[in-house]
Amino acid sequence: MEVAVRLDDVAMKAFAADSKLGILATKDPDGLPHLTLITTIEASAPGRLTWGQFCEGCSKRNVLRDPRVGFVVMSLAKEAWRGTARWTSATTEGDSYEAYNRKPLFRYNSYFGIHTVHHADLVSVSPREMLSVPRIAAGMLLAAAARPLAGFGLDGPALTPWAASLINRPSCLKFVSFIDAEGYPRVIPAVPGQVAGRRRLVLASTVHGDELARIPAGAPVAVLALDLNMESVLVRGRLDGWQGAPSLGAGLGFLTIDWVYNSMPPRQGPIWPPQPLRAVTDFSLAEM
Repeated sequence: MEVAVRLDDVAMKAFAADSKLGILATKDPDGLPHLTLITTIEASAPGRLTWGQFCEGCSKRNVLRDPRVGFVVMSLAKEAWRGTARWTSATTEGDSYEAYNRKPLFRYNSYFGIHTVHHADLVSVSPREMLSVPRIAAGMLLAAAARPLAGFGLDGPALTPWAASLINRPSCLKFVSFIDAEGYPRVIPAVPGQVAGRRRLVLASTVHGDELARIPAGAPVAVLALDLNMESVLVRGRLDGWQGAPSLGAGLGFLTIDWVYNSMPPRQGPIWPPQPLRAVTDFSLAEM
């Protein structure tokens, strides 16, 4: 439950660290949830977020259409903060721009630097939470055991063998996003899940079961699968519903995949359903 719209000193310090995970949730042109790994998320003030842009992807265009975003920041100590914010502006100069480009990763990088800094006002932020490794591990086992219940009769494999193996790795974290009643994309971190049949995902509610239980059947859901090696894939589909008691940590959710997105630089973009070939007539970054 959100209890404040300001970050405390502990959160400010965690957000300032370069070694952290940052996930940004946005809404695509159809109002569907989209997730992006953005480790440059920081807090320029207790009630204000920034993030730096060095490559092109859907999330940067999404905030121009709908400024409502969700986020989660996770420290190396497995502490997490999450909430919602409202994008306000993008700048290509100023104090934040200079600060990002003074960081060693970007200052001494021969290939790219931060070219745009995005700014957002906090709308809500949850208290600090600790991720439970035992509960995540238990959920992975539960989801794996439930694979036969997911069904294998769907036509066409959405996931390549590599993507399926990534999602099934014990070291792979799954971040789930859905759109809440106020139209904000929400992020639920470290949800256990396994692939079933290469067009279905099985999600276990051993963590954040009360929140997962509030996602209704038929709702569009995005899942970003992210390995510790920073390999990732984004899938989106329809939540078919829950079995068992998800709010009590003993539920299983089944997701039918209808869209797969390569979320890794340098060239992000949809990869399933197969995209038609088209002639390249404009080499500007606007087409990337």
